[in-house]
Amino acid sequence: MRTHFDPADMSRNEFYKLLTAVVVPRPIAWVSTYDPYSDSANLAPHSFFNIASVAPPVVQFSSVGRKDTLRNIEATGQFVVSFAAEGMEQQVNESATDFPHGVSEFEAAGIASEPSVRVKPLRVAESPVALECEVHSTLGIGDSTVVFGRVVHAVVSDAVLADGHPEIAKLRPLSRLGKDEWGTVAGVQSISRIRHAEWQGPAVRD
Repeated sequence: MRTHFDPADMSRNEFYKLLTAVVVPRPIAWVSTYDPYSDSANLAPHSFFNIASVAPPVVQFSSVGRKDTLRNIEATGQFVVSFAAEGMEQQVNESATDFPHGVSEFEAAGIASEPSVRVKPLRVAESPVALECEVHSTLGIGDSTVVFGRVVHAVVSDAVLADGHPEIAKLRPLSRLGKDEWGTVAGVQSISRIRHAEWQGPAVRD
């Protein structure tokens, strides 16, 4: 038995809740921008986030609706994605509060910031990873805008590196699930990609 859902027969909010409950876990882009209109620093989480390209290095996130993050990016062409790590749940969630325009989430939520190297928006000081980005392009789709950002500088805390490479057990990333649920890393397994020359047929499954 399966239950069928037709988006044409459902409200926007109803299908949004379904999509965000089944497309899981979703990494969190903790996006900081500079607001040139109020000369303030903006910070907000966006969980529709992923890598778009490696060469050039481009990450993407979707702004659902027109929020301060998107307006600031359109005005300045820059943003920073800070990594949301386990233990930062409350700070990330508080930065999603719908503060009035011009209010800095860094200040309102007591989140420490630090200067970036290549762009004007600030980085989250306690975040172990930050990707400084310049806008590559944007794409409007329905009620959302996909923002593509070319990574012009990346910084990673030595505390999460093992032999010079980020290690998942040290990164401890947060993810968004359905409803008001958040996820953390558990049950990690490593499976090597199989080359055709080594193919011996499908694995025996219990």
